[in-house]
Amino acid sequence: MDILKTKLQIGAKKPFKIIHMSDTHLTHADLRDGVRKVKLAEDRLPIFPHAEEMLEAADQLAKELGAPILSTGDLIDFVSLKNLERAKEFAKTHDLFLAAGNHEYSLYVGEAFEDAAYRNQSLQKVQAAFKNNIRQSARVIEGINFVAIDNGYYLFEEEQLAFLKEEVKKGLPIVLLLHVPFYKEELTRQAEDPCTHKTIAYIRDEQLIKAVIAGHIHKNTEGTALGRLPQWTTGCTTLRVFEIS
Repeated sequence: MDILKTKLQIGAKKPFKIIHMSDTHLTHADLRDGVRKVKLAEDRLPIFPHAEEMLEAADQLAKELGAPILSTGDLIDFVSLKNLERAKEFAKTHDLFLAAGNHEYSLYVGEAFEDAAYRNQSLQKVQAAFKNNIRQSARVIEGINFVAIDNGYYLFEEEQLAFLKEEVKKGLPIVLLLHVPFYKEELTRQAEDPCTHKTIAYIRDEQLIKAVIAGHIHKNTEGTALGRLPQWTTGCTTLRVFEIS
């Protein structure tokens, strides 16, 4: 497990810290969800063996720094009663703010085409485990507006664009929390969806949007998105401490 420190100067009222984590992929299940899901948990655990270790590390770091934990999704690997109970316990006992990833709604990993209809089969159940709206939420800390939007299916929806525009009206510097980062291959794909294309153009041009924090690709990166925005991703065995001023 690694801890990275990253400085971000975007006009905070006073310096503060946040902890970013992503893609922990909890893989818990028991017989309440049936034998098939228990087997799925057994098969997925070797792929993500450090999930509980990461939650414990985030717990200790949050206590040490007195900082909130901002997650960009895939806290759970698939929907199960035990995964959601663990997620709810963690959310209840920590200052956690989450933008959902695609795995938050995955009933059986890779079992079906994932779209809004698929997501909505489990959305209400998953949402109940978390404090904030996992599809679109905003939180202001020391004059910085953290806007979390679920783009786990690589798309933005009209209500999310409208939400983002309302947050811009607050006139505060914005840090976007997304599951899927902006990178060339996906930008090409996303351009085929009119609303997503429009949202990306808005994000690119809106000067109050100062940075992007994301996950999904399971590795640590630092670069520039959309030609101007600093963008970071944090891997599934890393915690990143942002020192924001």
